[in-house]
Order: sequence, then structure tokens, then C-alpha cells
Amino acid sequence: MKRALGDGYELDDDRTRLDREAVHAYLGGEAYWAKGRTRERQDELIDASVRVVGLYRDGRQVGFARAVDCDAAGFVYLADVYVLDGHRGRGLGIELVKEIVDNGPLAGRRWILHTRDMHALYEKLGFGPNERLMERGAPQAAARQAARSRSR
Repeated sequence: MKRALGDGYELDDDRTRLDREAVHAYLGGEAYWAKGRTRERQDELIDASVRVVGLYRDGRQVGFARAVDCDAAGFVYLADVYVLDGHRGRGLGIELVKEIVDNGPLAGRRWILHTRDMHALYEKLGFGPNERLMERGAPQAAARQAARSRSR
């Protein structure tokens, strides 16, 4: 799949086209959810993803999203979605997420994601809160939370 969005932007799910260095520079260096992630780990996550979609402007990587198929649990996890700051405000994030969620082989499945600050974007695409969903963080985070609870 390759889809032109106008003004030099395009989406492409060809994983060989990904600029993995650029993806890692943003995710490992700037993204609040992945800061400090190693390049090796980022490459493993890309390789383990069932689908990846890159956002490009004039051939340069400016955005990214990946999907992890959790088939045995009955859902697909949307991960590592970003559009570089200088390219935001043009509806590109909406197009990126629509492409990976609605237009690919995983369309029609149940999707889950985590976000701290982009609720409005995801709500436009049908995502919403689910009061039945609970999360347990990594063991280090769980231990810190338990220690805080005991000290109260």
C-alpha cells in the first residue's frame, strides 16, 4: 500500500522503506512513552509488529505507527504513533491512524492503545475509554506504586 496525501506527503506500509534511524531518534530520544529505548529494542519491536505504516514528506520519514496482533487475547495494540512537530496540524495523524486501523488487514478487529495527550485525535476514529480495562505496569513501576501505598 502506498497512498499520496498531497503536498508531498504519503503513507506507505513497506517496512523496508522505514528509516529506522529516524524512527528511533524520535521514539528513543523524544517520545515520553519510549524515551531511552535502545535502537536494538526498537528494531525488535518493529520486526515483531504485524503491520507498520510510515508517513513521509518528499521521501523523508516524518511519522510512524505500528500494530501488534494480540490474537490470542482478541485485540490489536496500536503503538508508537507519532508525527514530527513541524508536520502536525494538517490532519496527518488522523490519516496515519486511519490507514493502519481501518484500511489494512486488521480492519474490523478490536483495537487498544495508550495515550497521555492525544485523546481527541483517537476519539475522532472511534476510540474511547473502557471502564473494564485495567493495566499492571512493569514490575519496577508496580513495586514503586505498592511502596507508595504502604507509606500512606
